[in-house]
Amino acid sequence: MDVKDFYYDLPQELIAQDPLADRASSRLMHLGRFTGKVEHCTFKDIKKFLRAGDCLVLNDTKVIPARLIGVRTEALNQDGSVRNVESDAKIEILLLKRVGDNKWETLVKPGKKCKPGTKVTFGDGRLTARIVDVLADGNRVVEFFYKGIWEEVLDSLGEMPLPPYITHKLQDKNRYQTVYAKHEGSAAAPTAGLHFTKELLKEIEDMGVSIAYVTLHVGLGTFRPVKVEKIEEHHMHSEFYVVSEEASQKINDAKNNGGKIICVGTTSMRTLESAASDDGFVPATSGWTDIFIYPGYKFKVADGLLTNFHLPESTLVMLVSALAGKDNVMNAYKEAIKEKYRFFSFGDAMYIDCRDLF
Repeated sequence: MDVKDFYYDLPQELIAQDPLADRASSRLMHLGRFTGKVEHCTFKDIKKFLRAGDCLVLNDTKVIPARLIGVRTEALNQDGSVRNVESDAKIEILLLKRVGDNKWETLVKPGKKCKPGTKVTFGDGRLTARIVDVLADGNRVVEFFYKGIWEEVLDSLGEMPLPPYITHKLQDKNRYQTVYAKHEGSAAAPTAGLHFTKELLKEIEDMGVSIAYVTLHVGLGTFRPVKVEKIEEHHMHSEFYVVSEEASQKINDAKNNGGKIICVGTTSMRTLESAASDDGFVPATSGWTDIFIYPGYKFKVADGLLTNFHLPESTLVMLVSALAGKDNVMNAYKEAIKEKYRFFSFGDAMYIDCRDLF
């Protein structure tokens, strides 16, 4: 399958640069999985697609301020000796995942200036970093040195790692968090959940819909472009996930009683599909997943997906195409462009209905 099959042309002005004042006031496109029929709604209309006994599955990961900006202060000579470096050139380190005590896999820019042994200093020197290793994909393993509590140091020096297509500065960093974010560890937000308010979630629960929280710490691998022509050759980076006993019971009870399992976001769906057995049972478990879902994949759990509109040729467009069919998804995206929906992280949402209620 060719990566170009998942391309569409998006006008720049439709890329949402700022979150709406009211999270739940975004638009919602209702897409029938089998019919391909489209209905235009507002996000609060999600309630009309839910029934008592259904289960809504949300990813409660919390984004850390994973973007650090510093300067290079030491480098290694060819003979291995250390030399001081005086430069105002900025070095950006983006935390991807913890790989040991004070060690993280990171994305470093510019990478050419950060060979093993390089020291980077942040702020007033409260935090420093040493490049330990360069991985095969170009990512760097970095060891950090600091005094005090890591989370406090990171909170004071780090910035929210907004995607590169968002050029506006975020005024309130909590707007890049879901209202139910709990477990720290993500380098990017599970953006489908950004539309929910606590009030809307309470209304949904009061309808008799159970809400199950799973955790998948989102890395950048989910969002990285597919650089191979044949998508079957693309390899996803691994991400850590957790399904608790409580979440497992809620999901399986709903499934056994005929309720729909509706995943909020592709990360929730990847978590369930990674954890589930072939018969659709979702055990309490945790681990690492590099699952790559593209057309031809046989889904085991989900009866619906609530998601945003994704980048052309991305693994996320491929995932929604696997669920609803590539032609249906591409036609829906054309309709969204025609109707001037807002795209990507702070944009509008789509509900893919696997039981076609219309």
